[in-house]
Amino acid sequence: MRRKIPNTGALVAFEAAARHESFTKAAEDLAMTQSAVCRQISSLEAYLGVPLFQRTRRGVRLTEAGMAYSRQVSATLETVEQDTLSIMAHQGRGATLELAVVPTFASQWLMPRLASFIAAHADITVNLTTRTRAFLFADTQFDAAIYFGDAHWPGTEAHYLMRENVVPVCSPRMIKSLSKPGKPVSPETIAGLPLLQQGTRPYAWRHWFESAGVKAANDLAGPRYELFSMLAQAARNDIGVALIPPMMIEDELADGRLMIACAHTYASSHAYYLMAPEQKAGMPALRTFAEWLTGQAAQYRAAAGMD
Repeated sequence: MRRKIPNTGALVAFEAAARHESFTKAAEDLAMTQSAVCRQISSLEAYLGVPLFQRTRRGVRLTEAGMAYSRQVSATLETVEQDTLSIMAHQGRGATLELAVVPTFASQWLMPRLASFIAAHADITVNLTTRTRAFLFADTQFDAAIYFGDAHWPGTEAHYLMRENVVPVCSPRMIKSLSKPGKPVSPETIAGLPLLQQGTRPYAWRHWFESAGVKAANDLAGPRYELFSMLAQAARNDIGVALIPPMMIEDELADGRLMIACAHTYASSHAYYLMAPEQKAGMPALRTFAEWLTGQAAQYRAAAGMD
């Protein structure tokens, strides 16, 4: 049977016009005339039998149906573009993995190790895109995700990587103002400091203080930052004390830009996982990457005494 698919040129014109809500700007984007864009969209509306735009004296505005269709068309065209770039890059050889990753874990832990995977598997390209929260794989082009949470992500296969062991860190200047040289800061003293909060782990300080046997009145107070890299920057600039896994700030700890304020550590109940949708879990390239990644994580856990 012939597929019910509109003309690709009409879809491209519609996506640009929907993105700008302007036929004129769409024409500029596509190096077309405005009248050509109008014809493409009119032909698409005739094909669908549904108006996608409301025409007014001031311009055009998407209809409700147009809004819904534009989201679907935009995602589909993006997937086609990614697939096209991939096959052009490989000239039909090799494979490409599209991974969603949590940003700081990817930049601080994964990236320094990724070169060894590339050296061993030159035929597999690994593309990384940041995501900080769970999503529906069906709505994206991702083959897998490196994710922090629990293993209960419906429709996926989980590969355990490691837990987070967080410690309070701050600048050397703040340490110096709080204690004598070489003397650690107590959890009770930390409870009175400005606490930097991690947006995706809102109860991290509460759990840390509870594990240290301290009740802190302000454990949920303080500015919130989405990424550990932001927390580290804020701590370096004396804004407060942050709870960060040492693996995320190895360079800062090594060169003294940050210091561990108190040796008490707390192991989160959540962990890092490689999550793959069940329908893609058997992909040869993904299996190869999963075996390598879980092996790297096991080596790290053993070296850090985390097992």
